[in-house]
This record gives sequence, structure tokens and C-alpha cells, in this order.
Amino acid sequence: MSDIIKLLPDNVANQIAAGEVVQRPASAVKELLENAIDAGANKIQLILKDAGKALIQVIDNGCGMSPADARMCFERHATSKVRNAEDLFAIRTMGFRGEAMASIAAIAQVEMKTRRHEDELGTQIEIEGSSFLSQEPVAAAEGTSISVKNLFFNTPARRNFLKSNPAEMRHVLDEFQRVSLANPQIAFSLHHDGAEIYRLPSSSLKQRIIHLFGNNYNQRLIPVEEETTIINLKGFIGKPEFAKKTRGEQFFFVNNRFIKDGYLNHAINKAYQELLSEENFPLYVLFIDIDPSKIDVNVHPTKTEIKYLEEKSIYAIIHSAVKRSLGKFNISPTIDFDVETGFSGMISPKAPEDIVPPTISFNPDFNPFKEDRVSERSASYSSGGYESRSGSTKNWGSLYEIANHSPAEQVKIDLPGQGETENFTPLQKQLMQVHNRYIISQIKSGLMVIDQQAAHERILYERFIVHLEDRKGASQQSLFPQTVTLSPNDYELAKGLLEDIKSLGFEVREFGKNTLVIEGIPVDLGSSNLNETQLFEHLIEGFKNSQQELKLDKRDALARSMARNSAIKGGAVLSQEEMNTLIEQLFACKTPNFSISGKPVVQTISLTDLEKKFEK
Repeated sequence: MSDIIKLLPDNVANQIAAGEVVQRPASAVKELLENAIDAGANKIQLILKDAGKALIQVIDNGCGMSPADARMCFERHATSKVRNAEDLFAIRTMGFRGEAMASIAAIAQVEMKTRRHEDELGTQIEIEGSSFLSQEPVAAAEGTSISVKNLFFNTPARRNFLKSNPAEMRHVLDEFQRVSLANPQIAFSLHHDGAEIYRLPSSSLKQRIIHLFGNNYNQRLIPVEEETTIINLKGFIGKPEFAKKTRGEQFFFVNNRFIKDGYLNHAINKAYQELLSEENFPLYVLFIDIDPSKIDVNVHPTKTEIKYLEEKSIYAIIHSAVKRSLGKFNISPTIDFDVETGFSGMISPKAPEDIVPPTISFNPDFNPFKEDRVSERSASYSSGGYESRSGSTKNWGSLYEIANHSPAEQVKIDLPGQGETENFTPLQKQLMQVHNRYIISQIKSGLMVIDQQAAHERILYERFIVHLEDRKGASQQSLFPQTVTLSPNDYELAKGLLEDIKSLGFEVREFGKNTLVIEGIPVDLGSSNLNETQLFEHLIEGFKNSQQELKLDKRDALARSMARNSAIKGGAVLSQEEMNTLIEQLFACKTPNFSISGKPVVQTISLTDLEKKFEK
């Protein structure tokens, strides 16, 4: 019997390695940008077509390569950064495993031009699917230009698994942001399909954050700095009032390498514990400088996870540094009993001569026992109290009368946890609003309590789902169209959702760089307190949150986001007519008993429970 174990051909081995290193265009972008940084470049250009599927080109002004190095860089396990095993424990460069270029060349058509500063001519190399096509001297600018064309051209199954261009572009933007944040001293530019997305000059870290995320971030940042014998920590955190419902703007860098670490993230969240609710996430861009021998960076194929020797100490340092910065800038509650910051900045009290003493007026002819006043009923419920108009007790019962309306069509509802069906007639009952959050009504078995916000969210969610299915959402024209400028990431997301957003009733169109024009909003949002720009921004943020938390499909996440943003909130005062309408629409829903978060909308309190409370 012949031997059955054989060595894989190099091209097959390279394609297998590419499966770990290059999962999508963003993976190739990351590796190429990191190589340019390691080459000492201070100016890097990234050019894309079709979100990197058709072309990824990285141009840098780094050290360049000799003809031999240019050829050698495409071999597996070829690297200029590691000489022996000990070097693995002193890593400060980015690409050091020597697999990136070989992996990219295995699944794409690659053209590279490179020239060292001291050379007169450069080198051009063309590779297709790990096969060298040509290598020749050529006139070239100092540095290196690498073009990666038709990614996964020879592995169609892998290419079929790529997402839409907007989705892939968001992944590219994520990698671009991480690399550019880690290197604010380097000038970066990004062009996609001929349009300039970013042009980032060499700057400080704060300016780099502002250039990436928008000018309004200038007022949102709090500096953090801490030097210890274990780590040096520096960077910025966000003010609590600007926290978002998604984790997108959270960046940890260890020795300038972006990492994902839930343990250290918990240290920051704990520092914000008293300032943020659980569903909000603060912004942070933090850099940890640590001795490379005390960490292991090669524990994950994408090198985004790190192991530490002194993990608990690092946790404590980060937590205390963030907590101190929040307190230093008067974000956290102060413990200084001599200074009450709650009154700082208030207008000084009036001078004594400006104070007007209160006056008391009364009617000297008023007689509470006068007989003709007994029949007058002017108890004021709206002000929260009443006045007694009679010296006797015979009319006190009138204070507790409930208005009887004409009978209306009854709605049968299944009350959660009761195991029975009630006939509820909204217009027959006098509804009551408690703390402007709950609606209470009497039913046959006791009391029914409805969460008004959850009820309205359920109503709107089912309505928006119908709009998305039949694509007939009614729109309300804006008197003055509004422009909304989004981050490049959110703009790519919005472009991919544009048709569905229009189905909901928005009238919106693209308008220049990362900008949209909103000319109309859904009729269902007409009563919202937010303007068109805020509504749209909240819609995008809510969509991202729904997809992250519940992994929902696009339309369902969009409907949930719209429902949450446009529903009435706790604290809204409702009239009797509005309460009746709300309840009628709720019980016309397919799932009236549960909110879009899966929590109860309706609760009942039985007479038996009430009697137990009064020990009857």
C-alpha cells in the first residue's frame, strides 16, 4: 500500500494560510497599512474600488525595498522583524509573522512598485495566485506602492461570502480608523471609488480623534494620563452625557497595537458605573505602553488579543486613572463638603432692596356655611387637590363619582398570567395616568396597568414592519429640508439602508461627502420632540444597537429603532382621548402583551391581591 501523507503544494498552503490572515478586504487593508507604518512612512494613501473587492492600493513614502527583498517578501514566513525565538517576546512592530504578503498574493492579483531612497531605479513585481509573472527594474517614487486587484478571484466560494459594498466598506473604515488613531503623527488619506473619504494631516491625538469623528467631539473629550512602574497610560475618554448605545467608539491600544479586551473594558465601565446606565457605552481612546516581555501578542491569528503577566494590576491602574479623570473634570460627584458644586454657576441672589415680600389677599364676605354655596361643585382635580364647599357630609360622595360614557365596542384581551379573557371597553372606563408613565383602568377581575411607552413602541413597531413590507410609508414634507452629516462609517451604513428608510416614510437623498438631505419624515414621527437631523441620527444609532444586541435582520432592526425613537416616553402627559386611542391601538396589535424588548406591556392586579394588601 502506497504512502498517503504528502506535503501540500505551496499555492494550496498559501490559500489555507490566507483563510486565517485575509478574511475580507479589510483584513488585507490592515496588513498593508501596518507594513507601511513599519517601513517608517510618514505619509500613507489608501485607494479602494468596490469596497476593496476590485482594488486595494496602499502608497507610502517609507524605506522601500531592494530587488531581492521585494521578491522575498512574498515568501511564507519571510520577515525582517524576527531573527530568533527570543525576538517574539520583544515585539514592537506590527506585521512580524511573515504571512501577510504571501497570503494576499495567494488569493489576488498583486502588483508592487518599490524603491529605496538611495537607489536610482525601483523594482516592479507582478504576482497572480502565488505565481510570479514578472520582476523588472522600473522608475518609481521613493517608498512602496502595492495594488491588490480582484480579491479572491481564484477562490469564488470565498468571494461569494463577502457582504455588500457598504457592509465591507464599514469593516475597512474600522481598520483605517484603528491604524490612523494609533499613529496620529502619520498623514493618512482614503479614497473610495474616486471620492475622498478622509484626509488626515499629521497631528496630535486629540486632533486626530476630531478629524476622524467630527468637530463636535472637541467638547466631548477628557484627557487621561497615568505613569506607573507597570504601565504608562494616556489618551482620552468621553463625557458621560455623550455616551452611545453602541460600542463603536471604544479603542484600546497596547504598544500602539489595537486590541480587544473585555476585562480591561470592564475596568472602564466600572469607573462610569454611577454615571451611565447599563445600555450606554462611553467613548475612549486609550494607549497602554508596557514592556513587551510582559505580554504575549501572538495568541490570536489577527493579533487583536493579548495576554498579560500582571493583569489585575493593569485593571486597577486603568480603573483608578479613569475614575480620577472623571472626578478631576467635575464629572463624578465631589466629596468636598466645603464646596457644593451643584450650586456653582448659579445667578447670584437678588440684593435685599430687590426682594418683594409676599402678600396675602382674602375675601372678607366668604362664608363656607352659606346654604347657596353647598350646591356649587368646583373641586379642582387638575391642580392635585380639592376644596370642600359644604359644611355637611351629604355631598362628599360626588367627589368620587366616575363619569359614564356611552357604550363602545368591546375589545377582548388575554391578560398575561391570569388565564382568562377580559372584555375591555376603553370608552366605558375612566382611565387614570399614574406618574405620567402608566395607564390604569378597572376591569372585571381588578385593575389593569399599561406601560404607555412600551405600548406605543409595540404599536409603532408593528406599523413600521407593515410599511417595510408593502413599501408605502406615508411621509410628511419638511418646510425646510435639513442636511445631516454622518461619520464615514454611519454614512456607508445609511447608504445601504436608504431604500428601506424611504419605505418608512423618510424622504432622503445623498448630498455630497458623508452628507444626506432630509426633505420629509414619516407621518408617525410628526409629534416627536426631535428635529429631522436628530431623528435620523438616532435611527442609525438605534439600528446599530439592535443588530449588535439581538442580531436581527436589517428590516426588523430598522423597525425597532424607529419605534423606540418615535414612541412617547415616560413623563408625557396624555389626555383621556389619547389614552383611549393608545389602548385601542395596542389591543389591535398581533402581540399586545409584550414590548419589542420582550417585556410585559400589560399587568393586572386582581381583587384578591388587593384584599390581601388590606388584610381582608
